[in-house]
Amino acid sequence: MTETFGTRYVAALAERGQFCVGIDPHASLLHDWGLDDTVAGLEKFALSAVEAVAPYCSVIKPQSAFYERFGSRGVAVLERVIAESRAAGALVLLDVKRGDIGSTSQAYADAYLDPASPLASDAITVSPYLGFGSLQPFVDAARVHRAGLFVLAATSNKEGPEVQEAVTAEGRTVSATMLDHLRELNAGETPLGSYGAVVGATIDGSGLDFAFNGPILAPGYGEQGGTTADIRRIFGASAPYVAASSSRGVLRQGPDAGPMRAAVERANDELRGLGG
Repeated sequence: MTETFGTRYVAALAERGQFCVGIDPHASLLHDWGLDDTVAGLEKFALSAVEAVAPYCSVIKPQSAFYERFGSRGVAVLERVIAESRAAGALVLLDVKRGDIGSTSQAYADAYLDPASPLASDAITVSPYLGFGSLQPFVDAARVHRAGLFVLAATSNKEGPEVQEAVTAEGRTVSATMLDHLRELNAGETPLGSYGAVVGATIDGSGLDFAFNGPILAPGYGEQGGTTADIRRIFGASAPYVAASSSRGVLRQGPDAGPMRAAVERANDELRGLGG
């Protein structure tokens, strides 16, 4: 890659819209499609979904856990999901939420960001809750490989505030501190930095400054209650840099490709006003 992830991300959202589709093969969704909860069912489900939506959305976000539960054969399917989504022109944000220290973080970074790896993606999700500095191997790998990171910052799960709204010795919440770190990493980058945040599409958001010059992933859009109005309310002037994410709201429309594709088009239409 010669362009940074931030550059590719801005171009993708401008060309294909701000909707991100999660390819998350829940057992219940496989059953809804008339498929068995097996590797064969996983493969049919995931690759059919990719074929239906990857040419029409800016970002595909596979959740690694739903592939890993099948062991090595499931991971092999994930490799194909990544490769075929990218071949269709979508950016791939691999949802792995990894976070560790030292050589272990480096190994994770090599696995998911080094182009030599079959799991290499455009960006990954990471957890900073061993301290933001523990992410340095990911930060360095993203810089070398022109990839991106999405750091958990303000999530919408009910357990999140226990950590994310705790106040540091400097009087800042942990969430605000994470955004401060991202602001430093993205300083001076144009058109956008490559270090992003994961922020729930249904949070309150007051007291947080999302002007950190980076991409934002907002899960919880659509079926989980998040709306375009919420995106505008939470993120304000940073709303054009948000990829609003949904999984089940699209995948429930399958197995026929047409309804899944139509769901992507509707979401992109709803989000279009955020870009300007």
